[in-house]
Formats: sequence, C-alpha cells, structure tokens
Amino acid sequence: MKATVRPYRPEDRDAVRRICFLTGYMGDPADWYWRDERSFADVWSSYYTDAEPESLFVADADGRVVGYLLGCVDSGRAWNPVRIGARHAVGRLCLFRPGTAGFLWRTILDVALGRLLRRPAMEGSFSDPRWPSHLHINLLPEARGSGAGRALMTAWLDRLRAVGSPGCHVETLAENGRAIAFFKAMGFERHGEPRLVPGERSREGGRLHGQVLVQPLVRQRTQPEGVPAPMLERGT
Repeated sequence: MKATVRPYRPEDRDAVRRICFLTGYMGDPADWYWRDERSFADVWSSYYTDAEPESLFVADADGRVVGYLLGCVDSGRAWNPVRIGARHAVGRLCLFRPGTAGFLWRTILDVALGRLLRRPAMEGSFSDPRWPSHLHINLLPEARGSGAGRALMTAWLDRLRAVGSPGCHVETLAENGRAIAFFKAMGFERHGEPRLVPGERSREGGRLHGQVLVQPLVRQRTQPEGVPAPMLERGT
C-alpha cells in the first residue's frame, strides 16, 4: 500500500475516531474491554481534532485515511483524558453499562489499592518541561510496514523543530514491543521505569505497565572549558 502523509482536514474527523477505536489496544480493536466507541474516541482523540488540528497528520491511501498522528505541542494545554472519561462515566452512564463498567470499576479499585499499598502507578499524564510535546500514532493493519508510520513521525518532528519545541515524549505500554521498537528507531529513548496502569489488563488478565519515551529536539554545543552556560541549538 502506498500512503501519502498530509495535514489533517476537518472531514477526516470520523475516520480518525474510527481508527482510534480499531487500534486502541496495542494496535488491535479496543472493543473487547471498552465497547463504547464514542466515549473511547472522545478520550483519546477529541482534544487533537477539536482543539489543535494544526498538529495532526494523516496517512492517505487513494482518498482513504488509513492512519494518523495526533500531536500536541504543549501538553499543558491538552484536555485531561481522565476528566473526559469521567464525564462519559457519569453523563452517559458508562460506569454502569456492560462493556465499560468493568474497566471503570477496576480502574477505581486499582487506584485506591495502589495508593494504600504505595505502589508507583501511571495515574496521570507525564509532565516535564524538557519534553513538553507529545503524540499518539496509529495505523490500520493494511498500512503497517509501508513506511507511513515513519513518514508521519518525520512530519511531526519537523513541525516541532519549526515551532521550537525543546523535546517530545510519548507514552505507551511497556508490553507493546512493536511500539517500543518503532519509537526507538525514530530516536526516542526510555525514560524512567515502567509503572502499573490502573484498570488496564492483558487479554489473559495480567497487569500492564506504562512506559514513557522521550526525544530531545535541541542539543548542546561543545563549549570551551570554563564557559559556564552552553547555548542551545536545534537538532537535526
């Protein structure tokens, strides 16, 4: 498959939301643990499509969107996905619906037990001024291995360098070896140890862990000995 990377357009919104749901569990559909597509897409894609569309890129194959990169230049501006989920949990009764209730109640119990036992967990979004930007990237199965993922990432990193972002981070599951390998190939490195993700389970019922990876987009110039404050320049 030959896909072209281009900027997001408003008419791509439905396709992005659909792909979000179809790839929501390590590239596979999320329906086995979260059956409500509307709330899932709102949690993971609505900020990007509705508030920062200029930071989105899609992979287009003959007029059909087959993948996306959802970007955020300043993560401090992004909507809190936990709050979005909470609105759906109460307002649309996802807390009591078959197909969503189990995940939500398990998340609540995991958080409570983790705090009681003082177990480190990934409860909120990563925040560090060295890597203020972040992204989500997903491709439909037929677009994988075509180079579309690398092209999407290249377009995004070029945008970040153009706007002067000092660095970018991404959060994924430590158990998602394919994603970890891809991000490393694109210049990201692991940051910190994997931490338990409340509510998340494998298909076999095992606990899952979140892993942060980072990439600086500036580098220090080599300075003569005795110069106290090195200047920064954009990386290549």
